[in-house]
Amino acid sequence: MARATALIIFISALLTMSALAKDTRFWNLTANTLTSVQLSPAGKNDWGRNQADNDRDHTVDHDERLKITDTPPGIYDVKFVDKSGRTCVVPNIEVREGLVFSIEEKSLKNCVKQQ
Repeated sequence: MARATALIIFISALLTMSALAKDTRFWNLTANTLTSVQLSPAGKNDWGRNQADNDRDHTVDHDERLKITDTPPGIYDVKFVDKSGRTCVVPNIEVREGLVFSIEEKSLKNCVKQQ
């Protein structure tokens, strides 16, 4: 009986902890809507899938937060494409589980506009 009670308490605690877990999110503080957001371990140029696909309209508007999936905590380079045709790479962004990371317009230095 004590074992069953302990098991029930343990399972309840696990369910509570997973319910409290927050999603990792990207906050778009650039001037434009983004159509693609990809992450690569810093300096590796090994871009993951388009995280904008996590959004129902597959874009990330200015001041919108996007759920980031399949990305363990670490330091990443972030590459995005916006609706104006600009592609930017922002190096060395810290991604922490359950927290929000952002990119601001004023921090953009490595951008190329497609003609």
